[in-house]
Amino acid sequence: MQSSSFSPEDHLLLPDHPGVYKYYNDANELIYVGKAKSLKKRVSSYFNKNAGVNQKTRRMVKEIQLIEITLVNSELDALLLENNLIKKVQPKYNILLRDDKTYPYLLITKEHFPRIFQTRKMIPKRGTYFGPFASVKAMNNVLDLIRELFTIRTCKLDLTPYKVDEGKYKVCLEYHIGNCQGPCVGHQREHAYLKDLEQAKHILKGNLGIAKTYFKQEMQTFAENLEFEKAQKMKEKLDLLEKYQAKSLITSPSIQNLDVCTLVSDEKYAYVNYMRVKNGAMITSKNVELKKRLDESDEDLLITALIRLQDQFQSDAGEVLINIEPENPIEGLNLIVPKIGDKKKLIELSLKNALYYKKEKALLQGLNQDKKERVIRQLQQDLSLPDIPDHIECFDNSNIQGTSPVASMVCFLGGKPSVKEYRHYHIKTVEGPNDFASMKEIVARRYKRLLEEGKPFPKLVVIDGGKGQLSSAVEALQEIGVYGKMPIIGIAKRLEEIYFPGDSYPIHIDKKSESLKLLQRIRDEAHRFAITFHRKVRSKNAFGTQLTDIPGIGANTADKLLKHFKSVKKVKQATEAELTEVIGSSRAKALLEWIEKEKGA
Repeated sequence: MQSSSFSPEDHLLLPDHPGVYKYYNDANELIYVGKAKSLKKRVSSYFNKNAGVNQKTRRMVKEIQLIEITLVNSELDALLLENNLIKKVQPKYNILLRDDKTYPYLLITKEHFPRIFQTRKMIPKRGTYFGPFASVKAMNNVLDLIRELFTIRTCKLDLTPYKVDEGKYKVCLEYHIGNCQGPCVGHQREHAYLKDLEQAKHILKGNLGIAKTYFKQEMQTFAENLEFEKAQKMKEKLDLLEKYQAKSLITSPSIQNLDVCTLVSDEKYAYVNYMRVKNGAMITSKNVELKKRLDESDEDLLITALIRLQDQFQSDAGEVLINIEPENPIEGLNLIVPKIGDKKKLIELSLKNALYYKKEKALLQGLNQDKKERVIRQLQQDLSLPDIPDHIECFDNSNIQGTSPVASMVCFLGGKPSVKEYRHYHIKTVEGPNDFASMKEIVARRYKRLLEEGKPFPKLVVIDGGKGQLSSAVEALQEIGVYGKMPIIGIAKRLEEIYFPGDSYPIHIDKKSESLKLLQRIRDEAHRFAITFHRKVRSKNAFGTQLTDIPGIGANTADKLLKHFKSVKKVKQATEAELTEVIGSSRAKALLEWIEKEKGA
């Protein structure tokens, strides 16, 4: 692969070749990744004034300052590379696949007499992983089947030949009830154990036919040797495997190995169902939601989802059934829209799942919206507010023994946090641990600014604290002439008492009330935001003070380091070359000497 960079003005110089293009903004942030059969034609289409691009795309094009391309051998290679880059960087204009779950895997460990167990963490050196499984129930069904068919150990003993031969272990209950053959005391040799494990791997891969052939051969061998009890056990296991396969079967066993991917969409989202089918049995079924970013076509959305899901579920299918006729077939990707037969029925089943998922999401969204509206209306009623509090702002202070005093303001719109409206404050006019004066300062600064900018005031102001903090906030509003233009309350932590200005006695909202839970959530979010900022400032100040004690390093150099490396830990981990690039060679050497001394102290 070969990479090159171009300015937007030079887009016509791009090669007529398959590849991936990356758009960067003026802050050198990757904002979009795309793939193309012809880089020249595809990238030029963004800058063609006569092209019918939508508003979102025009907005993105205005941000582009640099184009970087990577040439590949085929459009399929471009598609796979695009998927890897999006998964790694998640650029803001690329399609967002909404799925924040971590899926379970089954792990066969890399040790003597390997074990099989479930895990959600992938550490390749531990062994071989199978999955991910779209549901825990499906995974447990396979694991239960394997444990019924084979005697796989469940203990965590270190069964190296030396420890087994030395007689360090004794058999446990699993041995006595027939779930283990006692490899810990030498009753089962490793080659026989691994022979069973190999068949378990075939089942985990969905290749039930291979496992069935194994049990048939074992049954015949035992029968020929007149070992009828052992032959009967093999027959029972074969029956169990066939029963499991019959329950999993959704179509003809002649359908060997394929994926099914269908899509339905609306104006903002697309809903995709993905199924993996092996030997007529569905071994994976997964629904995902994609948020549209740049008015992508249904075909683009389907291909994007397919590639990501095949990557996620490690598919090796040679054929993919889809419900949208591709206008631009991709060489190397075998996409089929079936018209009749069992494959058509698979598409219908998948579409039924996608449509149900869309309906479920719409219903859930409506219920969530209704709930939020109900809660803020209940809050209006509980606090006797003149307007629905669909815009709430909450303030909190943070300092430890008066050091690095800071404050926070969080904003909730329509009952949901609006993170872009959150604000941090350094306390400027107060010395020492004075929460009341600090509260007065930040409230005055916030609403003086809104007043000057002509922005709307919130429908409710919440102060984290009791009467003292509330009184200070009220003083601030009075001094800037906006008291009375917005309701303000204080919420005390201990008993969750609600204070109003001028009232000596607090009111209490029912502890189980949804409106009180909303206030608590807002208050806790303000506290979390303040504490996080305070820790960051305190860490920066402490490190900055240490740095300025080093000859040749002043406050500006300390700031440069923290701004570039983002944390103290990363500064200490940086190489001499990295430090030199930021602060020059002499200061970098002085800093490294200090870090080494600190390590040795």
